[in-house]
Amino acid sequence: MTSFRRIRSFIAVFEEGSFTGAAEREGATQSGVSQHVRQLEETLGTRLFERDGRDVRPTVAGRRYYEECVAVLRRLEIAERELRSHGPLGGTVRVGLMPTFTRVVLAPALERFIAAAPAAEVHVTEAYSGVLTDLVLKGDLDFAVVPGAEPVVGLTSTLVLRDREMLITAKGRTGRHLEPVRLNEVDGLRLVLPGLQNARRRSLETYFTVNGIAVDRRLELDAMMGTLAFVETSDWAAVLPWVMMARDVDGERFEVRPIADPPLFSDFVLIEPARRAMTPAARLFADVVRDEAERTAALRRDRMEPDPARGAA
Repeated sequence: MTSFRRIRSFIAVFEEGSFTGAAEREGATQSGVSQHVRQLEETLGTRLFERDGRDVRPTVAGRRYYEECVAVLRRLEIAERELRSHGPLGGTVRVGLMPTFTRVVLAPALERFIAAAPAAEVHVTEAYSGVLTDLVLKGDLDFAVVPGAEPVVGLTSTLVLRDREMLITAKGRTGRHLEPVRLNEVDGLRLVLPGLQNARRRSLETYFTVNGIAVDRRLELDAMMGTLAFVETSDWAAVLPWVMMARDVDGERFEVRPIADPPLFSDFVLIEPARRAMTPAARLFADVVRDEAERTAALRRDRMEPDPARGAA
């Protein structure tokens, strides 16, 4: 029977991709981590990593063992927390959200969570996906909500929301608030876009290229509130998901129009450490965020995708 210390060292090497990074994460020496992994390989009778100088690559057996190890650690942590949880939900919940979610979803989610778990403390970090992903990997956040992307070693992800993308312009620009729009029919399209390092920017550029959409001018602005302020007072536009614009459904500040032919959707996922289970309080907050996000989607469907049967009644 191997020790949990050896398993933790193995998981750290797998996720960090090096013995040096694993040692830093575990607060141990590199030689100590290396010894733990070597002892684990001897116990199991198989190599878990291929070593080529400083390069460390998991073997097929190493990948399978990693998946089993993180699953076991999560189950053990869940079991321990269930045995200890005999009172109100408490502790500290550390959450990461993008501006996309903080503008509309955060306030009602906080209100519901505080009412349900008054003994818990909440820390919310607002940042873009790359920063949030790094913080979750380091264990500084219990979870974060980010755009769907390629899997990241050390993280698990679950879908929170599949949302419709909107063309956002200042109030009164076209007089077609909430009506679908074809981007390739918009003359002189001038868009405020996030920087190229942003996952949403890459998805948008792919959509433009595949569908032959000509963007007359691009302005890079990695400041969501600044983007909205600029669009509101100019003839520039932005492409933003509905979940961020739900409070503007009445068109008092912006014209919000679903992109059509073809429609453009974005997936948002909840990421959490693969090796660690969320606390009950963090799980509750995640559930509330997911529920509030779905409420915004229901509002969009109600206002922009009316039920034909209901209209015929």
